[in-house]
Amino acid sequence: MHRRLPTLALAFSLVGIAIVCEGAPAASALSFGRCPESPGNFRCATLSVPLDRSGRVPGAVELRAEAKLAGSAQSPAAVLALAGGPGQAALPLGEFIAHALAPALRTRDLLVFDQRGTGESGPLSCSALSRVSAASAARALERCALEIGPARGSYTTQESVQDIEALRLAAGYGKLVLYGTSYGTKVALEYAARYPEHVDALVLDSVVPVDGPEPFATPTFQALGSALNEICERGACAGITRNPLADIASLIARLRRRALHGVAYDGRGRRSRASLSEQGLLEIIDAGDLNPTLRALLPAAVRSALRNDHEPLLRLHRLAEGLIPSLPRQPVESAQPVDEALFVATSCEETPFPWRREAAPQARMAEALAALRTLPAADFYPFDASTALQSSLVPYCAFWPDASAAPAPPPPLPAVPTLILAGEQDLRTPAAGAERVQAVIPGAQLLLVPYTGHSVLGSDFSGCAETAVDAFFSGRAVQPCSSAQNLFAPTPISPTRLASLRLPHGLGGKPGRTLTAVLDAIRDLARQVIAATLQAEAELPSGSSFGGLRGGYARLTSSAVALHGFSFVTGVKVSGTFRVSGGRLQPARLRVFGSSASPGYVRFGSHDRVSGVLGGRRFNLSLARLQASRAGVAGGWPERPLTHPLAPLLDRLPAHLP
Repeated sequence: MHRRLPTLALAFSLVGIAIVCEGAPAASALSFGRCPESPGNFRCATLSVPLDRSGRVPGAVELRAEAKLAGSAQSPAAVLALAGGPGQAALPLGEFIAHALAPALRTRDLLVFDQRGTGESGPLSCSALSRVSAASAARALERCALEIGPARGSYTTQESVQDIEALRLAAGYGKLVLYGTSYGTKVALEYAARYPEHVDALVLDSVVPVDGPEPFATPTFQALGSALNEICERGACAGITRNPLADIASLIARLRRRALHGVAYDGRGRRSRASLSEQGLLEIIDAGDLNPTLRALLPAAVRSALRNDHEPLLRLHRLAEGLIPSLPRQPVESAQPVDEALFVATSCEETPFPWRREAAPQARMAEALAALRTLPAADFYPFDASTALQSSLVPYCAFWPDASAAPAPPPPLPAVPTLILAGEQDLRTPAAGAERVQAVIPGAQLLLVPYTGHSVLGSDFSGCAETAVDAFFSGRAVQPCSSAQNLFAPTPISPTRLASLRLPHGLGGKPGRTLTAVLDAIRDLARQVIAATLQAEAELPSGSSFGGLRGGYARLTSSAVALHGFSFVTGVKVSGTFRVSGGRLQPARLRVFGSSASPGYVRFGSHDRVSGVLGGRRFNLSLARLQASRAGVAGGWPERPLTHPLAPLLDRLPAHLP
C-alpha cells in the first residue's frame, strides 16, 4: 500500500487490522440492544477490553459493535467485517458490507465493530497532526507519539486481533467468516494464523501480505506498466498514445528539470496559476487507484502535457486532490473517514522498516537509505528511488519512537476456504501480492478482476466479484471474469483550437466545428461531474460548480444545470440553462460565442435532436449521427451509480468516429 504525509488518511480505502498476542482473553457475555442511529436491523453493544493486556499501561477501551441477525435467533457463526486505514471506522459501512456479503449472511449473522482508536471505539487523536505541512510532518509525528505516550504501543494489530477474539467470545460465536479489504486482509490473515480453529472462511479483497506492506511500495511501481497497458488494450488508446508508460517516463524527465505550469479555472470561472511536480503526478496515479475516471483521463492528459498543453493534467491533479468542484459549503464529508492518529500509530509501530527500532531518527534514515540503494532502479520505473522515498512513510516514521516490540512472525496460514479478490489495475495492493497469499493457503481461490482498482467489491462495475462471492458461499467454483469490459474508456486528447476538431455529419465548415466544440464542452462537464462524484465517494451538494477547461464555469443544482461562458475549446464559449425535472434535463437553448466560434445558438430538443443557427447556418440533426472530436474508439462512461441529470445526456452524445 502506498502511504504519504501530510494527507495521511487520503491514501487508503477500506482497511482493517489484526495480529495477535498469545492466549485468549477472558470476556463476559455481550448483550446487544436497540441502536436507533443505525439503519436496518442492526443491534448495538459495547465491550470493554484492556488498553494494554500486558498490564504496563492501565486503562480500558470501549469497543462499539453492531450485529445483524440472519434469523430470529443468533446463528452459530458470524461474518466479521474488518474496515480500514488502519484507522477507518467500520460501523458506517454496515449496510454496504451487508449487501456485499449477502450470500454469506443467509445463514450467518453479521458482526461489525469499530477497531480500537477509531470511530466510536475510543478514537485516537493528536493535536500535533491538526496542522501538518510536508516540511513539518516528521516532527509532527514525533510530537504525536509523545502526546499519546506509552499507550501508543497498544494500538497495534496484535491488540486488535485480541479484541476480535474477545468480541467473538463475548458474543458467543463459535466460528467467524473474516471479511477484510486492503489492510483488513492482513487482519484476517493474522487472526486466521493465530486462531485457525475459529475461522470458518476468509474473503480477502485487495490483499496486503502478512509480511507487508513493503516500506518503499516497490510492488506499486512494478505494477504500473501492466495497469496502464490494460487501460489501453484492444485499441482503447488509439489516437491518444501507443505507449502510456513511455509517455509518463518522458513527462517525468521534463518534470525533473522543471515543474509544469499553467492555469486552472475554479467554479466561478476565476483563473489562477497552477503547477505540477513529479510528486503531483504520482498523486494523480495514486488517486486513480480508487477512481476509474482518473485512470481514464490520465493517458490523454499526459499526452497533452507532452504537447505543451498543460491544462488537462493540471485540472486532473485538482480532481485527484478533491479540489473540483467548488462547493456551496465546505467540505463534503468523506464517506469513510480515517483516524489519522491511529493510522500513524499502527503504521509506524508495525511497518517492517529497514532499520533498528532502537536507533535514533538520523541513524534510522541512514539505514533506510542504505537499504534503498540496494534496490534496482527498475523497481521504481518510470519514477526513481528518490520519489519512492519521498512518497513513503519512511522519512516520517523515522521520528516515531516505538513503544511496542516488533511484530512476531505469524504461524503458517491454515487450510480454510478462502476467496481472494484482486483488481488488475490495483496499485496499492497489486495482484502479485494476492498471488503470493494464494500460494500459501491450500485450496484458496483467486479472482482477478479486469479494469478494476483497489477495493474490488466497492469498485467493480462488472458484477463479476459479486458473482464470485455468491459462488464461493454456494460451494461452487469461482469462474474468471470472461466478459468484463472497460466501462470507463480512455478519453480523447483535449483539442487546443477549433481547427483541430472534426466535422459532424450534416454541418460543414466552421459552424460544424463549432457544434462539435459545443458537444465536447457538455461531454467534458458531464465527465467532470462523474469523476468528482466518484472522487468524493458522496453525492455532490446542490450548487456544486465546475470551471471550464479553457474558461467559464457551470453550476449544478437540483433544478438546473447552468453554463456561464463554459469553454472546452479555446475561443468557443457556451452559456445557457438546462432545466431539470424528474431528475432529467429538459430541452434547452444555449448561446454560443467567442473569438473562434461561429456565433449563434444550439438547441437540444426532446427527441435526441440538436438544432439551431451557427454562423448564420441553420441545422437540425440527429444526435445519433453526430461525432465528437478525436473520440477514437472510446465510448461513454456508465451512469451507474450516479444519479445526476447530466449522465443520461453523456450516454446520448456521440462517441465514435467512422
